[in-house]
Amino acid sequence: MHKICTDIVIEIPINDVWDILTDFDNFETWNPFITKIKGKLELGSKLDVHLHPPGTKGFDMNPVLTKVEPVNEFRWMGNLWVKGIFDGEHAFRLEKLENGRTRLIQCERFKGILAPLILHLIGEKTRAGFEKMNASLKNECEKRNRQGLTRSVPLV
Repeated sequence: MHKICTDIVIEIPINDVWDILTDFDNFETWNPFITKIKGKLELGSKLDVHLHPPGTKGFDMNPVLTKVEPVNEFRWMGNLWVKGIFDGEHAFRLEKLENGRTRLIQCERFKGILAPLILHLIGEKTRAGFEKMNASLKNECEKRNRQGLTRSVPLV
């Protein structure tokens, strides 16, 4: 099994990060990596997702939500063509930190007979996409907080 993980600290409380991270209707306004998610944030739901790793044309996928734990984590499982060829379990986890801060951890575990080859080709672009999304989420969260558009007290 192969894995790509990234993380970032966001300077607003976990509830506010969760609200923005799970507001799928607004992803296209701030997210350069996952430019579209359509579907319900419910266990077993099938999503319509458009991924756009840097340096690629992007692609569509239809993963199924395998875990939804409000304010803490959601994850999905997707595959390329047929299960067992190139499968990925993508997770978004939030950790509550001191002083009203939150850590986002974004990971994907890849498996399947073509996983080593495909990751050799797209692994760095995928990591770069995760990092771009993380930075954009941090920027969006902290901007909304400064503008008073979150539940928490705006940063000064």
